[in-house]
Order: sequence, then structure tokens, then C-alpha cells
Amino acid sequence: MARPPVCKLMDYGKFKYENAQKAREARRNQTNVIIKEMKLRPKIDAHDYETKKGHVVRFLKAGDKVKITIMFRGREQHRPELGFRLLQKLSEDVAELGFVESSPKQDGRNMIMVLGPHKKKADAKVDALAAKESRAAERAAAQAEEQAERDAAHAAGPVAKKKERGRSENLDPEIEA
Repeated sequence: MARPPVCKLMDYGKFKYENAQKAREARRNQTNVIIKEMKLRPKIDAHDYETKKGHVVRFLKAGDKVKITIMFRGREQHRPELGFRLLQKLSEDVAELGFVESSPKQDGRNMIMVLGPHKKKADAKVDALAAKESRAAERAAAQAEEQAERDAAHAAGPVAKKKERGRSENLDPEIEA
């Protein structure tokens, strides 16, 4: 708004390059939401349900949304309350990791519900990395402890060493090469 108007001379190539860099940085920082899908049947067995629930828990811990689909076949279509109860049970079982984003809806032969994670994807990655590092530290400590026990046992008394054998000694002597 200055009088006379202010003008800026600039290198157009540099301007385009800087805009491209900003766009690239923005793409790097954005999180793309991945929706994982888990399909169930109304008459699912208890063990199969636990397995599927384990997959849902893993997806929610990773920070992904989970779409749960209950597929009805034949006469099962006349009993949608079975699928509704199954979805409610699943949502209660994973309530500490995720929340119901869209309530169960009947869609033709399928009933659909979407669960969203409490943690964002980036936070979930940080937690997973920290858990991995702690497991590695525990494993290293356990290996060091085992090595110390082996060294103490070795120092305690003489143990007969196994004879190192060459390749030819392992072969059957009756077989001629």
C-alpha cells in the first residue's frame, strides 16, 4: 500500500525451486490415514474372534483406522442383531485402544463399523520404537547375564572340551569316496 508501489525483483527459477521445496516438505509432514479392514461373520467361533480381535488391536496400536465388516449370508440376513451384538462386543474389547468413529450401519448384506485409534500414527510409531529399544536392552542384559553364568561355570571347574572334527572324520568310514 505504499506510494509509489514497491516492486520486488527476483529470480523466477529460484522462486519456483523454493515453492517446490515447501510443497515437498508439506507432503513429508502430512499423515495419510490408512483404513484397515477386518471381515467377520455373525456365527464366528470364539478362537477365531480372538484372532481377529488381535489383528484389530495391532492395527489400532499402529495408529490406523479399522473398518469392521460383518458379512451376512442366507438366513443370517434376517438376524442383524447378531452382527450388531458382535460389533458392540468388539468395540468394548478394544475400547482402551480405539473409539467407535461411525456406529454400526446395515449396508445390504453387510454391517459396517469404523474404529478410530486414540493415538495418532506418529505417536504410535514413537511408542513402538521405544518399546523395541527397551526389548533390545532387556535382551542384551539377559545375554550378558547368561555369558557371566557361563564364565563362572567355566572358571569353577575343568570341563572336557569337545574334539574339533574335520569334515572327513564326520563321514562314515565304510563309505569310500
